[in-house]
Amino acid sequence: MNDTPGWASPGSAPSDGQQPGNPAPSDRPDPAQQPAPAEQPGADPQGPGSKWSKEQPPPAQWSAPTGPQTPPQAPPPPPPGPGWGSPPSGGQGGGQGGWGGPGGPSSGYGGWNAGGWGGPPPAAKPGVIPLRPLGVGEILDGAVSTMRTYWRTVLGISLTVAVVTEIVVILVQGFLLNDYADTEALEDPSATLSELMSALGSAMLGSAVLFAISLVGTVVATALLTTVTSRAVLGRPVTTGEAWRDARPRVMKLFGLILLLLLIAVGVTLAGALPGLLVVLAGGGGAGAALAVLGSIGGAVVALWLMIRFSLASPALMLEKQGIKKAMSRSAKLVRGSWWRIFGIQLLATLIANIVAAIVVIPFTFLAAALSGDGVGSFLNGTGDFGWTFLIVSGIGSVIGSMVTFPITAGVTVLLYIDQRIRREALDLELARAAGVQDPTPGTTPGS
Repeated sequence: MNDTPGWASPGSAPSDGQQPGNPAPSDRPDPAQQPAPAEQPGADPQGPGSKWSKEQPPPAQWSAPTGPQTPPQAPPPPPPGPGWGSPPSGGQGGGQGGWGGPGGPSSGYGGWNAGGWGGPPPAAKPGVIPLRPLGVGEILDGAVSTMRTYWRTVLGISLTVAVVTEIVVILVQGFLLNDYADTEALEDPSATLSELMSALGSAMLGSAVLFAISLVGTVVATALLTTVTSRAVLGRPVTTGEAWRDARPRVMKLFGLILLLLLIAVGVTLAGALPGLLVVLAGGGGAGAALAVLGSIGGAVVALWLMIRFSLASPALMLEKQGIKKAMSRSAKLVRGSWWRIFGIQLLATLIANIVAAIVVIPFTFLAAALSGDGVGSFLNGTGDFGWTFLIVSGIGSVIGSMVTFPITAGVTVLLYIDQRIRREALDLELARAAGVQDPTPGTTPGS
């Protein structure tokens, strides 16, 4: 049995000693009563077990017959059954190279028709995706189908994580950042360098705190939704409690993996800008600043390449129960040779999720600005006071947006991981067996 992805040619090998369309041994003409047939390529008339005469004329004296000949008696055609077409007629009988059995030119059996083979059978689909290499649309549709089919579990997880995360963000912003973060110097053209650096540090600290809170929520949602999506591929529902019990032992490792990837991205970007910063500190002025900008861009490109290379590490860690280092190695192996494809699908999924989320978040943001007392104009000018009303109303929009972004981004990542393993490791066979599909065969229609 061939375990590699793909599909084999239709039909099966003929039985030993019998070729399709040849008469049975009992119906062959007696060599003593019939003229010797034309010598066929590869045939040994004097081989062991041959019934033909050893005295054969020279090959040069033989040629194809030119006149009509009476074909030898063919066996009677088999009775028609379900899925069989009409038996062949005329010169397409058994002795002339045609046959009326399965797979014959006029048979409707096995997908054959008058025009030839009609295509391989469809792959099994026990869950949200067919068990074969997937196309871009099928990956996106699988993520959406998981939301639609298991909406109670998916939206329950997304809503819970988003609400808890947003409550913490609102409290931190309302009690800490708005009172202690002094960023007014960034809007003052007469501010000194020390004031600007202090305001910039406060802004970066506030952003880092909010990002860390959001990161924790993203890690938890990704861990739970990875379990849900993997079960959805097999067509098996899972409750929120079951997803949490399965994902809980891996949450801390997943958090460490994502934190490590962020540190790598930031470190590579800063390493690219470091030569320019050193030139600036040495008195290089504008040349050092330009070198720092170019270095930052180069570092960002390298960081992006690394992030896509390790983008499948989180499902490998969760589903294969791997450690952080092994999960990153598995991701690099699965992505090798498909970097641009995975980058394009991840980018497309991120754009779709963020556009849908923005459609919800932006109206809530403007509504929050209008209800906060300073008006939309003050919000657009950056002079509005982000009070509790603004934080609560805009937070509601953020929760709704997160309910869309969490399932799509996590679902696409998991399905990309499964797709790459199907293409490289024939995972579709294992998934089919796990789903209880009878006689699983490799996927038949590769995706793009």
